[in-house]
Amino acid sequence: MSRPRKTAVAKAGADIRGEVLLTLAQLRLATPRQLKALLLPSQQDTDHVRRALRNLLEESPALVGRTNRAQQSYWYCTPAGLAEAAAPGELAPTTGRTTGKRIAASKTGLREHGLALVDTVVAFHRAGAADFADWRVEGAHPTPAGNLIPDGVVLLADGTSAFVEIDRTMSYARLIAKLERYDAYRNAPATGRGNAARPPRSHWQENYAGPHLDRPFPPVLFVFAPAPRRAAPDTREAAFHERARNVGSVNYKLTVATTTLPLLTKAGAGNAVWRVVGKGHGEERRTLAALPKAR
Repeated sequence: MSRPRKTAVAKAGADIRGEVLLTLAQLRLATPRQLKALLLPSQQDTDHVRRALRNLLEESPALVGRTNRAQQSYWYCTPAGLAEAAAPGELAPTTGRTTGKRIAASKTGLREHGLALVDTVVAFHRAGAADFADWRVEGAHPTPAGNLIPDGVVLLADGTSAFVEIDRTMSYARLIAKLERYDAYRNAPATGRGNAARPPRSHWQENYAGPHLDRPFPPVLFVFAPAPRRAAPDTREAAFHERARNVGSVNYKLTVATTTLPLLTKAGAGNAVWRVVGKGHGEERRTLAALPKAR
C-alpha cells in the first residue's frame, strides 16, 4: 500500500472510530465485513474499518477485543469500550445480557447466532427498512410468567416497532414456548395508576403503542438461518408454521411472520419475503408494510 493510501486509510479509520465502537456496543459483536456493510457500504474493502478497529484495540485500556477463528476475526467491546460508548447516553442498559466477548469465544453456536442477527440488521439497513442504530438486542420485557427476552427489537422506518427472533438450532417446542411468552407479554396487566387523562397501561403499551394507544401489538418476525446438521431453513420455516398456527392468539391478536436468512439477504427486508403464520394465509410472501395488523 502506498504512503498516500495508508494516510487516507488511517484518517478514515479515525473518522469512523466512534461509529465502530457504538455499533459494536449495540450489536455485541461483528466481523469487519458486517461493519463495512453498515458503516461504509460504498467501500469495496474493509481497510478503513480494520484501521478503526486496530486503533480501538491499541488504546489503553483497549476498547475492543478480537477473537480469530478459521481466518476470520470477530470483534466486540471490552468493558472499557462499553463504558465509553454508553457515556453519551445513547445505549440502552445492558445488565444481564450475554457479553460480546463470550459470544465471540463460544464453541456452542452462540457466535453464529449473534452473527446471524447482525446479518439480519444488515439486510434491514440495506433495504432502508430500519437503520442499524435503531436496534435493541436482548432487552428484558416483563410478563407474569417471567421475562421475555427478544433477540432484537427494531424501530422500523415507518415509526412502528417489530420483535425479531433468530433461529438456527432451537427445537420447535422452544420456539413455540417463546411465541407463547410473547402472548403472555401482550396479555400482561396494566401497571401504575394512570390518571383522568390516560388510563393505566401495560409495558408493551408504554413502549410501543404510542401516546394514544393507536398502534397494535408489534409483529413478531422469525428469521430461520442455516446451521450445520440441521434441516434447511425453508424446511424448518414450514414446520414452524404447522405448529405456530395453533397458538391461541396467532392470526388475531398476534401477528407472526417468518422468512429465511438467505432469502432476506438476497431480496432485502423491505421486499415480499415475509410469510404470515395463520390459517388462510397460505404460502404467499408479503412486504413488511403488507403484514396484517394485530387486533
